[in-house]
Amino acid sequence: MTVAPPEPPAAVAAVLTETQVKVSSGFRGARISVYGAVFDPAQRPSDVVVVVRGPEQPVRIARKVRAAGLWLNSRPVVFHGAPGFYRAASTRPLTDIARFGVLRRQGLGLDHLAIAAPAERRIETRYGIKDMVVSSLGPDYHEWRGAVIRLKQQAGLYSADPGGVRFVDQGLFQAEFDLPADAPTGEYRAEIILFQDGQLISVRERPLVVEKVGLERALYLFAHQRPWLYGLASAFIALAAGWAAARAFRRS
Repeated sequence: MTVAPPEPPAAVAAVLTETQVKVSSGFRGARISVYGAVFDPAQRPSDVVVVVRGPEQPVRIARKVRAAGLWLNSRPVVFHGAPGFYRAASTRPLTDIARFGVLRRQGLGLDHLAIAAPAERRIETRYGIKDMVVSSLGPDYHEWRGAVIRLKQQAGLYSADPGGVRFVDQGLFQAEFDLPADAPTGEYRAEIILFQDGQLISVRERPLVVEKVGLERALYLFAHQRPWLYGLASAFIALAAGWAAARAFRRS
C-alpha cells in the first residue's frame, strides 16, 4: 500500500516597486506598489494581508479641560510604541480573515496596534493573549488611545483598507499605498502575510527606507549629530537676520 506524500505547505512571495524613497524639498509624496504571488499546489482559498509600518515615534497629546471658567490644555500624555506610519490592506475585512487573538498577536489592524500609555502593564489571559490593559489613565485609557489613532488618521499616516489587496490572476495579487509628503523618515517594514482558514501560513518581510537627501539631509544630520552646535548656529543666523532687517528698516 502506497501512501501519498503530504502536500507541500503554501507560501507567499512579494516585492516592492520601490525600496528607497528619497525626500527632498520638492517631495510631494510617493506611491508604492506591492506585487506578489501565493504558491499553493492544492489551490486552497487564501487571504493576503499587507502591512507597512514606519519607525516608532512617541505621541504627545493633551485635551481641553474647563478650569475656573477657562478652557485649558490638560496635562499631556505621551504614548510610546506607536508607528510613525501604518497602512494595513487585505483581501477582505481582517475580522473575517482571522480570530481576535491572531490579529492581536500580529498587530494587524488599527485596533491591535501595541501603543503603550504611561505606567501601563498588560495582564496575560488564560488564552495567552495580552489584551487586558491596566493604565495610569484608568478608564479613560481607551479614549486617549482612540484619540492617538484619530490624529494619525487625520494626518494621513494611518489607514486600513479591507479591499486593498486584489488578486489580479490565479495566485497573483497587488496592493498599493501612498506615502504622504510628511511621512517620517527612517526604516520601514512591509509584511506580506498569507492566511488560510483563519491560520497564519506564511510571512514575508520587505524593507523600505525613507531618507532625506541633499541640503535637507545635511541639515538633518547636523541637527541630530551636533545639536549644541546646531543650536548656536541657528541663534547666530537669527541674530544676523534681525540685525540685517533692523539696518534695512533704519535706512528706509
